[in-house]
Formats: sequence, C-alpha cells, structure tokens
Amino acid sequence: MNYKKLGNTDLKVSTICLGTMTWGEQNSENEGFEQMDYALDQGVNFWDTAELYAVPPKEETYGHTEIIIGNWFKKSNKRDKVILATKVAGPMRAYLRGGGNNYGIEKITQAVNDSLKRLQTDYIDLYQLHWPERNTNFFGKLGYEHDDSSEWNQFEDVLGNLQKFVDAGKIREVGLSNETPWGVSKYLKLSKEKGLPRMMSIQNPYNLLNRTYEVGLAEVSVRDKIGLLAYSPLASGYLSGKYRNNQMPKNSRIERDGSFWTRYEKPNTNKAVDAYFEIAKKHNLDLTQMSLKFCEIQSFMTSVIIGATTMEQLKTNVESVNIDLTDEAIKEINEVQTIYPNPCP
Repeated sequence: MNYKKLGNTDLKVSTICLGTMTWGEQNSENEGFEQMDYALDQGVNFWDTAELYAVPPKEETYGHTEIIIGNWFKKSNKRDKVILATKVAGPMRAYLRGGGNNYGIEKITQAVNDSLKRLQTDYIDLYQLHWPERNTNFFGKLGYEHDDSSEWNQFEDVLGNLQKFVDAGKIREVGLSNETPWGVSKYLKLSKEKGLPRMMSIQNPYNLLNRTYEVGLAEVSVRDKIGLLAYSPLASGYLSGKYRNNQMPKNSRIERDGSFWTRYEKPNTNKAVDAYFEIAKKHNLDLTQMSLKFCEIQSFMTSVIIGATTMEQLKTNVESVNIDLTDEAIKEINEVQTIYPNPCP
C-alpha cells in the first residue's frame, strides 16, 4: 500500500480509501464487515462514510452505514487502526433535522454527536462538510448563475462551530466536499487570518470521464496542501467496463437505481469508455486498475475512494496500487481526453 499525508498534518493515509456508501443498501452488515477486515489487512487505513449513507439516500436507511462501521469497531476493537472520515449533510430533506441548512451550531452539534454514537467512537479523524449550503455549482451543475437570495451559515461561523468540536476532542481534522475553488480559498484564508481550523482535504469527483478538478482546484490542492479525496473514480462502474456493449449486470448500481445515477448517461460516455478499454487491452492492464491508478498518481491526489459491492471488486480495486502506468499509456489516456473532453462533468 502507498501512503500520503492528509493536508499538512502528520496523519498518513493510504492512497486507497475504503468507501462505504453501499453498506446498508446494496451490502449487508456482514458483507461490510468482510470488506473492512480485508481492507485493513491490505494496509487500507483510511475509510470514508457520511451520516447520509446508505445511498441512494432514504429516510429508512439514513445513518445505517455509520451503524455498520460502529458495530465493526465494537466487535473488532480496532478503532485505533483506522483513520475515519465522515460528513455532515448540507441542506437536506425534512427527515434530517427538519430540513434546511445544517452547519449552524445547533444542528451541527446534533450531527456530530449522532455520528459519534452510531460509529461507537469518541472521535472522528476527518469531519467533512458534504456539500455547500450556499447557491453554487456542485454535483456536476454547469452554467453558474449568481443567486444570493438564500440564507446560509457564513464560513467564519462554520469554522468557529467546528473549532468547538476540535477543542472538545471530538474531531481531529476538517475537510470539504463538493466544493468550488472560491469556497476552498475562502475557507483557507479565514482559517489563517482567524486562527480557526484548517480544511485539510477536498472530496470531489475525479475520474477519466470527469477531469474538471484539474481546471482550478488542482492548483489549490498542490500549492495549499489540501489534497483531493477522489470520489467516483470508476464513474459508478462505467470505467470497470461492465456496462460496455449495452450490458446491464444484475444488481449493479445502474440496474438497481438507474434513475438516481444519471450523471454518467451522456452522449460520449460509451465512446470514451471503449477508447480507454482499448488502451488497457493494448498495455495488458485491467481497465478498472488502469482507471484507479491514473487517479492515484496525480500530484494533487491524497487518496482515491473506492467502493465495492463484491469482494472480487474490492480486491481488484485495492491491487491497483501495484500496477505501473507507462508514459506511453498515460499519453494515450490524455489523447482520449482531448477527443472526448470530460464527457461526464
């Protein structure tokens, strides 16, 4: 396994991060336990979850993923072996604390305490803001239209709220998710000026079908030591090749919840995937592992969040750290990007 520092901290996290959002929906507790056992044995010491999970988000499965992780901690007694990341939801449906913004002191206090209870732990290593409260572009939205009509908790206030949990020992570090270059820069500036907690990571999408992170956030990551935690590195499985040639595997994410996972149903998706498949074939690589390794080697990357519903998938994903991408393979990957630039932004 490979390791990198989380932000400018001394925490060394594995460059493969165990994603967990299917546990409690596509995966049972026992399957989650098996994944955690295997991942830790392979040196994966970094796990990511969220209060919102399982996904697709539903009231009846809200918090179930954290519960599964907490039950594993209790059973295994290995909490100290894991660097654990979770998230507080942004503006959400009524079943989550009545709906609306969640980063004010009252709601975020409840969120932190409830996550700690479900996770059966005294502390969270990395606590992330799942998405912005303000009106801005995230989850793939394009065509920015400025709208400041809604109310949202100002950055300085949010950082001040997080400071209370850091001081209490409930949170070690804080991070962002689905954030923009402007938002990241504002948070970093205020942290430095006001002596408030510093954001150490950005969890945004990044994969061969969506390299938009490179446009603005990549430079911020490198210069300010706030690396990317890449989610959806296999584009919901499209970059495993399992949906090629109109295949629809039984119980796959798209087969189960296709109406939720529409972000990769774009005109050039299949053309780009086929092109990457041919590169993998030419270089005797597994498409899944090639796709993950390309993410891992980026200079702005801290860790690649993998999500698996089977042990076979998990093993393939974890073993991606051991493959090499030649300069020729990387050149060919970049050539596909010029032909089909970010087909799924």
